[in-house]
Amino acid sequence: MQTFFGMILGALLLAGGVYVYDSMQTSSVAKGDIATTNRTIVNWDVAKADWDALRDRAHKDWVRISSR
Repeated sequence: MQTFFGMILGALLLAGGVYVYDSMQTSSVAKGDIATTNRTIVNWDVAKADWDALRDRAHKDWVRISSR
């Protein structure tokens, strides 16, 4: 149980750390050459689209399974 909790906590800390790093790299404070040389680690638009597709599919599957 502790291992499972550690893996979940590690994944959340990793995602949170990457989000904070990316939000600092693309802040409105960074202008000019700095903004063009620093790129984000994650393409958040694609990640959101994939998450939405996964959530919608899970919801449709849940409705299909629970209607039996």
